[in-house]
Amino acid sequence: MTNLILIIVTAALVNNVVLSQFLGICSFVGVSNQIKTSASLGGAVIFVLTIASAVAYLLYTFILAPLGLDYLQTIVFILVIAALVQLVEMFLKKTSPGLYKALGIFLPLITTNCAVLGVALNNVTDGYNFIESVINGFGTAVGYTIAIVLLAGIRERIDNADVPEPIKGAPMVLFCAALMGMAFFGFSSISIG
Repeated sequence: MTNLILIIVTAALVNNVVLSQFLGICSFVGVSNQIKTSASLGGAVIFVLTIASAVAYLLYTFILAPLGLDYLQTIVFILVIAALVQLVEMFLKKTSPGLYKALGIFLPLITTNCAVLGVALNNVTDGYNFIESVINGFGTAVGYTIAIVLLAGIRERIDNADVPEPIKGAPMVLFCAALMGMAFFGFSSISIG
């Protein structure tokens, strides 16, 4: 049990996918204008990344590795992620049109989020079992959500602040992201157990 807690804390805070691994930066910067949209995207990423971790593990362990097709893992994982996003999109469109409209373009953006693919590949590289893969996927997605919602909150405050013209927009966002990365580096000293 301690090992699973350690995986979640490490994935969410210590090795935050955005702030220390630099994966998923495009959606992190591009979608973090408002807390509401950031939280919606974060929720969708949590769902897709958790399921994608489970499916990728099963495909790799029971099909790719036994057949010696390890070299196809990147292509297979991309297809799995794209299929999962399509299934989620169709399900939400049919069962919850309001939520589907609220997520809008953010749901298909998950397909191109390199963080999702990176986690599936890292699960294989790190040798995680099924439960550890799912927990790592969930923890990573929670870390992504924390980071994007925090940046959205900062950006909403900055929009109302008196910021010098030369650093408005992208320079200020990148500066804030850098400061967040340094702050999250402080979590590297956490020890559990």
